[in-house]
Amino acid sequence: MAKNQPFFTHDRRDDTFMPTPVSNGPWDPNSLHGRVVIGLLAHVIEQRHGSSEFVPARLTVDMFRLPNITTPIAVATKLVRDGLRIKVVEAEFFSGGTSMARASCQLLRKTENALGNVWSPPNWDAPKPSEIPKPTDPRLGMNGKWTTRPIVGHMGSLGPRRLWMREVRELVEGVPMSPFVHVATGADFASPFANAGDQGLGYINSDVTLYLHRLPVTPWIGFEVVNHHATDGVAIGECWLYDEQGPIGTSTVAALAQRKSMTNVPPP
Repeated sequence: MAKNQPFFTHDRRDDTFMPTPVSNGPWDPNSLHGRVVIGLLAHVIEQRHGSSEFVPARLTVDMFRLPNITTPIAVATKLVRDGLRIKVVEAEFFSGGTSMARASCQLLRKTENALGNVWSPPNWDAPKPSEIPKPTDPRLGMNGKWTTRPIVGHMGSLGPRRLWMREVRELVEGVPMSPFVHVATGADFASPFANAGDQGLGYINSDVTLYLHRLPVTPWIGFEVVNHHATDGVAIGECWLYDEQGPIGTSTVAALAQRKSMTNVPPP
């Protein structure tokens, strides 16, 4: 992973993060990709407030401005609740001193499962990433921002969509991606994967909510589109998430119709 340029460098003198050119997004080449905004918030929350005894069961990120790629980033955090079983952390993302995004993370202490049986949907029957040929279309990985192994369908196809995705670079230079940061950085992919149609991607997401009942234990994250609906230009999309051992959680997004559609998705 270290051979590829990271998304951010970290200046420890003032605890700021500087975006690198690969952190830009698809809507504006001079702004940050939403996925790295989410990933950085998760990184700072975990670094300051995480614990091996707790699972980050829910991370919600509101993104209300597009941060500029040339401006240093600062993240402020606040421990709202520090209980024996539940922790709640708030974080705010500042670019050039202006608030651009905010996050809320709920961490739950690990314990034993409750007694009894509860119905759950079956595990998916997807082949392992190593069993799937590497795709030849560079757009499937945003030209090197991640790598994928398509399973069924593709972005924008009118039918079931499943794929594996894996990060290929560090989020912060010199800091290996933790399982939480790994899945948080990828969670934003639920928006284009669920909301793209046969005319390209016409929705830009304003938030992501990631639910996890456990952290991934393998580097590949599986995405399965399970929902998309839109009315009056407001859309929701949802993906179930997996690692190579089974289900890990969900990623849900809200999105707004964008007049300039993204057409650089693989054709149906």
